[in-house]
Amino acid sequence: MFPIDVRDVRPIYEQIIDNIKEQVIKGVLKPGDQIPSVRQLASMLTVNVNTVTKAYQQLERQKIIETIRGRGTFVADVIIKSIDQKELQDIRKVLKSSCMQLHYMGFSKQDVIEEISRIYDGFIKEEKS
Repeated sequence: MFPIDVRDVRPIYEQIIDNIKEQVIKGVLKPGDQIPSVRQLASMLTVNVNTVTKAYQQLERQKIIETIRGRGTFVADVIIKSIDQKELQDIRKVLKSSCMQLHYMGFSKQDVIEEISRIYDGFIKEEKS
């Protein structure tokens, strides 16, 4: 389904969350699509079942996926885009840190904006395909 990078500083459950979200954004996973069960995904990725369970629980809280008892887990039909202030605050911290790193690498403000645009456009281009 997607690779897990054991050298990544992020916990595995966060990598699972990010990968599933990215696949939804890109249109690889569409509303109503069934995704592997917790056990299936854990087996595919060779990770602990509890790790996948934690990722799925967070994705359900964020209304990205939904589990229908007896049928399976699916990409939510209507992905509710609500602003979680705590999550927004966390994202701002990450962006601030990334911007500082880019600044010390010699990037100008315009270079940073262009880099963010390229990353964002990567989602949009793949979404249209």
